[in-house]
Amino acid sequence: MLRMESDAFDLLDLQLLSALEIDGRAPFSRIAAVLGVSDRTIARRYRRLCAEAGLRVVVLRDAVRLGEDQWMLRLRCAPDGAAVIADALARRPDTYWIGLCSGGTEIACITRPRSPGDHDDLLLGKLPRTPSVVEIRAQQLLHRFYGGPVGWLPRFRALDAEQTAALRPDLPEPGPVRLEPEDAPLLAVLERDGRAGYPELQRATGRSESALRRRLSALIASGAVYVDAEYDTAALGFPKTAMLWITTSPGALDSVGRTLAGHDEVAFASATAGPSQIVVTVVVRDTAALYAYLSGPLGHLEGVQHVEVTPILRGVKQLTYRPAR
Repeated sequence: MLRMESDAFDLLDLQLLSALEIDGRAPFSRIAAVLGVSDRTIARRYRRLCAEAGLRVVVLRDAVRLGEDQWMLRLRCAPDGAAVIADALARRPDTYWIGLCSGGTEIACITRPRSPGDHDDLLLGKLPRTPSVVEIRAQQLLHRFYGGPVGWLPRFRALDAEQTAALRPDLPEPGPVRLEPEDAPLLAVLERDGRAGYPELQRATGRSESALRRRLSALIASGAVYVDAEYDTAALGFPKTAMLWITTSPGALDSVGRTLAGHDEVAFASATAGPSQIVVTVVVRDTAALYAYLSGPLGHLEGVQHVEVTPILRGVKQLTYRPAR
């Protein structure tokens, strides 16, 4: 179990973040009742987390549930061009995690093209014609072991089972996992602000509040979309992030991936097609903690043959693009 170490935030802040990962659209009144504080306290803590910890609630399509391809890109760049390229990639709607790595000479980026044309445009068109891009490696994500709708915050166990159950949204029986064309304006708003109120959603879609409530509940219940919270892990005392590119024997791929999913340091893990079989994002307190993880839990894991470590210098984009103010 992880322990938060922060001079600015306390257990209640961590519980609020954890509650928002369970139901990011839950009214402050419900969260307050479960956590045993006032509505005003939760509203004040929420605003402070937004201002000081980069908290943002968004609704995302789940590419795995929708059967959409996802790719992990590794771009080796000239040092003076990496930041510019990373910012340009961040503005694209088909990217949702971007980090500057290796002292600023490499970009790691997850992309989920919504059509073959989007994929070809990026990998065969724009990137190869970018002078600062020296090398492109593209590895398709094959199977998610951890991440997506399951966030990193449960590693802290800030909420007990009763609180977790009380916060889970009341959803209808799951239906077909699909998006309809009329969902586009609804999701366009929610990708910017996952807590957008129904009056705003009505203006964007022209649909009634009751129809919007039913449709959003159905989408979440089916797994086509999920509500997520992005935040700065440094605010919780975990400022160091690294990508691990892991090579395994074929027969150990699944067992290694499932074991990694249980490690507290792991925020994301997926099987990949390419030189490495598994890509992992780890979040730790410092360099010493990264070494301890590599030489301990990961180093002793049977079936791991090789690990390449890429420290993240700076996160450029987490979930969706946030325009500079």
